[in-house]
Amino acid sequence: MKKIFLIVSLLLSFNILPSFANDTLEMPDAKNNWGGKLIKSPFGLGLDIQTKYIWRGMEMMPEDSAPVLFPSVNYSWKGLYIYFMGGYAINGKYAEVDAGISYTWNGFTLGVYDYYYPTVDSKEDQYIKGGRHTGHWLEACLTYSPEKVPVWASLSNFFYGADKYTDASGKEKQAYSTYLEVGTYYDFLQNNRISLAAGATFNKSCYNGYEHDFSVCNLELKYTYNVLFNSGWTLPLNVAYIYNPVFDKSFVNFTANFAF
Repeated sequence: MKKIFLIVSLLLSFNILPSFANDTLEMPDAKNNWGGKLIKSPFGLGLDIQTKYIWRGMEMMPEDSAPVLFPSVNYSWKGLYIYFMGGYAINGKYAEVDAGISYTWNGFTLGVYDYYYPTVDSKEDQYIKGGRHTGHWLEACLTYSPEKVPVWASLSNFFYGADKYTDASGKEKQAYSTYLEVGTYYDFLQNNRISLAAGATFNKSCYNGYEHDFSVCNLELKYTYNVLFNSGWTLPLNVAYIYNPVFDKSFVNFTANFAF
């Protein structure tokens, strides 16, 4: 009996027993400590793991490259979505803090996002009082992804922050880096998916080193395999082949997405 009890305990701890194993824990009339009725939490937690940090075709850690962890917390209510996310290389050579808010309606998603890159080897960087030398990149993004058609299109622009370049006269200017991505996908059983995306920038931007005008900067072929557990929890795993025509660079990247 002790062995059976130990096995059941381990299965419960990994949440891979059928969902009815936890039915007794559901108490629809229970109250929380504030006297409110217990409801399903609108908050979520996540942890993404990437073997190499590639974003929109850009290699984010060209030196001292290492796998990166992305812990996150989010809040969703109807079409509203708010999140905070960190990005940390396991070798301590990279750090990132992001926040965003978006709203989705009839396939359209409009969002405003803040990408912040603190100096990982210095205490001089400031999150709020950075001024014109801020480490923040503020972006507006519009995405269209119809429910019944396997395509998506996304247009984004960095409208404020550290997205700057120096022109021919030596004057620092806001670059307003703009990125357009279009893609399509094909689904298999168990929500497994293969997708193809192409991304381009229209101006001298961070996506092409502020050296070109229009240029294709991201070509990505990705396959996602979902590991299904008896409890209903799903673990998406994907491998992507990425090619950046601007810098003539190629990558193969593995990502695991844990969501709770």
